[in-house]
Amino acid sequence: MDLLDGLKAFVATAQTGSFTDAAERLGISNRLTSKYVAQLEERVGARLLQRTTRKVGLTPTGQELLAHAPVLLDQLDNLLGTVSEQSKGLSGLLRIAAPVTFGEMYINDMLARFAALHPALSIDLRLNDSHVDLATDGFDLAFRIGLPEVTTLKARKLGEITSVLVASPDYLANRGTPATPDELGEHTCIIDTNRKNSARWTFYQDQAEYPFTPPRHLMVNSARIARDWALHGHGIALCPNFVLQKDIEAGTLIPLLNDYSMKTHPLCAMYLSGNIMPRKVRALIDFAVDDFQQR
Repeated sequence: MDLLDGLKAFVATAQTGSFTDAAERLGISNRLTSKYVAQLEERVGARLLQRTTRKVGLTPTGQELLAHAPVLLDQLDNLLGTVSEQSKGLSGLLRIAAPVTFGEMYINDMLARFAALHPALSIDLRLNDSHVDLATDGFDLAFRIGLPEVTTLKARKLGEITSVLVASPDYLANRGTPATPDELGEHTCIIDTNRKNSARWTFYQDQAEYPFTPPRHLMVNSARIARDWALHGHGIALCPNFVLQKDIEAGTLIPLLNDYSMKTHPLCAMYLSGNIMPRKVRALIDFAVDDFQQR
């Protein structure tokens, strides 16, 4: 048995909790994945996984091995990439998590450009508005708005995101243009319920705070749909600037309350803390930083 194949099969199975999902991640058959793990267990001399009809769990020995194996695999990947003069690109699997709307409107294009530079690299992008556990779910990297809330994660800031209040020219022609947050109460408001504190829009002017509770006229858990509703003249929406940029430039959505500002939030690439950052993760973060700054 190739020890490297056994470790890869074990880590993928432990992180996904399934031989089937592990096989899909590795690009091999379910049977071969199970065989590699069984051979690794024979070599270690102890059972690493508890198999049931529904899922696969870790034994104490398996837990100890999982605490070290991913780092060893990353170190080997870095070593091979460093000593191989012919290795101009990256290889292996890179699993990435991102919020749905931001992933659809920005991350997917950025990853396509990155993948074109590294044709031997496999990329698995998973979009989810819930915060995934990078270690448990087997992700190499996550793009998130905000800073990490746990000490096991490190973050590199790519830039900042703010929100913009917008409406279509037709809506403003029919309903008028609000000049202050209080005047928003006379308008149809579109609420993106995915936002933190979605029931409260807070504006700032000269260090003074102006909170506003939008009427609950139209609600949706998608900034993209909120933008679409505003674009079609259904009301005034508050959306992240990356959702609105093209429409504002085209004049199909008009920014409102320009004398006021809103808080900005950092956009970060988050990865597991540790002594070694995999070469493929470091390369993607560097690429994302440069790509975001050019926008």
